[in-house]
Amino acid sequence: MLRILTLFGTRPEVIKLVSVIRALESRADRFSATTICSGQHTTLLRPFLERLGMRVDRDLNVMRQAQGPSEVAARVLQALDPLFAEIRPDLLLVQGDTTTAMAGALAGFHRKVPVGHVEAGLRSGDSSSPFPEEVNRRLITQLASYHFAATRGNVETLVREGVDPKRIALTGNPGVDALQDVLAHDKPSRAIEDLVHTHRERRLLVLTTHRREAFGPRMEEHMRVLRRFVEAREDVVMVFPVHPNPSVTDASRTILGDCSRVHLLPPLDHPDFVYLLSRAWLIVSDSGGVQEEVATLGKPLLILRDNTERPEVIEAGLGRLVGDCPEHLGQVLEEIDTDGAWLRSAGSRPNPFGDGQSGRHIADAIERFLGREGSDG
Repeated sequence: MLRILTLFGTRPEVIKLVSVIRALESRADRFSATTICSGQHTTLLRPFLERLGMRVDRDLNVMRQAQGPSEVAARVLQALDPLFAEIRPDLLLVQGDTTTAMAGALAGFHRKVPVGHVEAGLRSGDSSSPFPEEVNRRLITQLASYHFAATRGNVETLVREGVDPKRIALTGNPGVDALQDVLAHDKPSRAIEDLVHTHRERRLLVLTTHRREAFGPRMEEHMRVLRRFVEAREDVVMVFPVHPNPSVTDASRTILGDCSRVHLLPPLDHPDFVYLLSRAWLIVSDSGGVQEEVATLGKPLLILRDNTERPEVIEAGLGRLVGDCPEHLGQVLEEIDTDGAWLRSAGSRPNPFGDGQSGRHIADAIERFLGREGSDG
């Protein structure tokens, strides 16, 4: 029996790990699966876990008011070490590039626990964007024993960096699994359905922005550009699920709060958010996860960044980088409003992020990797 610990701390991590955890739990004759929540997010994460019926075996409860990434990392490291000594896992699974994932990988390395990295090989090439995620994911690559890559480009990146190809599995991204599951089985809330229905004659623009490196004047100017675009067009309405970070909530209330065709919403449950994206005319976001979701939904996306670790969404014709210059965002909005050819062509290529079976592919790879290590030993 292989003891697998899966660590997460934020809602995006859970979204991308749920199909992996379920695949592991479905093989109870081979895996003993334990889930650990760091508590890096609280208000966003706990209701989501309850809706999914996700079991949390250990909660590290690291969140403190106004703490920074270094404090989160220190608390995760301190809390995990005795758990490793108690459980003695065969593998620690982490996902993505959060502070929880980075600290968990380092804790595993200290205890000589093999680390498996879900969504390995993403690179923007700029250590300051996204911050601190780009450095986190590079560090995790150095600490991990096994690498579960979503795309062939991610595999090639890992190999170029010196990772043994025998320790890489091409699995697709389990975020696709989660999105397909929501589309097949979940319905949005009545409130979101009513909001979309009320504006059914207008073009729906969906905004999300929360990246730490965008806080301040850049984020505020992007909001002003979007406000001017909406106010100049009676047939456009914008919906903005606002991240709870005060840097986002304060700016959104000040700049957008009194605009009649802008709806500021609290963070949405995943089915509501997916429904909103699926009804959008255009999405504007700095989120990496949204870049993956539009590839499944076939929706056009303006990326509020000057680089991306997911170039596949641009290659697929679904995304366009607008950089960190608000004037450029305004120019691109005017261009696509005048000539809708790009919008009409969105979604014409296969999803580059997988087939919706990534959880199973990752469980298969874990069994293969650990079985091989055991036979070698």
